[in-house]
Amino acid sequence: MSAELPITEAGTALLSRADRAAVFLMLLDDAEATSLLARLSPAELEKLGAAMMALGEIDQPHMAEALADFAGEAARELLPQRGRTDRVRNLLDKALGPARADSMMQRIEPDAAPRSLALAQWLAPGVLVRLILDEHPQVIAALLLLIEPEPAAEVLAMLPLELQTLVVERVAKSGAISATAIATIDTLLTQRISATYGTAALMLGGPRDAANLINLAAGELRNTVLPAIAERDAPLAEKIEEELFTFEMLFALDPMSMGRLLRDVDNEKLVDALKGLKDPDRAPFFAAMSSRAADGVRDEIDLRGRLSKADVAAAQKAIVEIARGLAEAGEIVIGNGNGEFV
Repeated sequence: MSAELPITEAGTALLSRADRAAVFLMLLDDAEATSLLARLSPAELEKLGAAMMALGEIDQPHMAEALADFAGEAARELLPQRGRTDRVRNLLDKALGPARADSMMQRIEPDAAPRSLALAQWLAPGVLVRLILDEHPQVIAALLLLIEPEPAAEVLAMLPLELQTLVVERVAKSGAISATAIATIDTLLTQRISATYGTAALMLGGPRDAANLINLAAGELRNTVLPAIAERDAPLAEKIEEELFTFEMLFALDPMSMGRLLRDVDNEKLVDALKGLKDPDRAPFFAAMSSRAADGVRDEIDLRGRLSKADVAAAQKAIVEIARGLAEAGEIVIGNGNGEFV
């Protein structure tokens, strides 16, 4: 039996809660016990496993005590509401992992605040590096363990060499990350993101995210979903429609389609639109021109004075509208090339 257990008047040692849970598990068949054990955290498994190993012969009174404890929990007339949010989050953490649990809690928790760890999954690695570069290597290591492996590897590769070594060492030595540590990292990210981008950056969703979902979905989702949304909220449907076609999508046009587009684009608009791009992003446009025409546009870009971001965005939007008209007319294909324009 477990050492130092309290003794009842009848001379029977009382079991601790961990002991009673251990006895209850050993009364189950292997499949049922395994299913329950798989849902426990490493710390809980260690505590329960230690209790199972420490118990000696288990007599009928102790088996009855374990079952009575379980029946007592099940016989409660009410389950208290106090602490319900923490308990649900704890259960979801164990079932789904911290990141997915946070995402689920945003959906089901009343007035839930945005969770920055969930947002971190969507941040570009370069952005994430800037947010955490000054943090302690242990904090960076914990964060990398909480996001997906691919972006975590990209973040690691962008860190300074001496910091990479310290972070990898701490990742290798890490065990279970406590809920307190996760909450601390979440708070840190919230502060950093708010300071850098404002609180609006913590809000997920919006027309652009909706458009991205439509663009990534298979089938004719655009042709079915947008008209239905327009019937209920025409301005919203229009905003989603604008995000379905972005200027960046034009970078993937083949030279023939790009050439067709450029025939309808005013040269001044093109220069303004390309002024806001880096050289690699200008390449698809120049590839569709003759060498002489491309050199002429380059010269005009160099000679163009400073432009506001609003002027560049307006020029790009005008070109996108022309491209959308050509796509709807079937003259060019934007997107995956399977008959859908986006």
